Amino acid sequence: MAKNKVVNYIKESYDELMHKVSWPTWAELQGSAIVVSVASLIIAIVVFAMDEVFRNILLQYYKLF
Repeated sequence: MAKNKVVNYIKESYDELMHKVSWPTWAELQGSAIVVSVASLIIAIVVFAMDEVFRNILLQYYKLF
């Protein structure tokens, strides 16, 4: 009985993935990849800038002692 449930689950999953899911086109995937790459780069630059600012603040603070 458990074997039938597993087989039925696999068949239904395959049917859903092949016939019911709306897959993006190649152009949409490329556009999304570019958006994610640019956003990641911007976030990395912001984090780097914040790190440098705090590093400089702490260096100035430590020079006082």
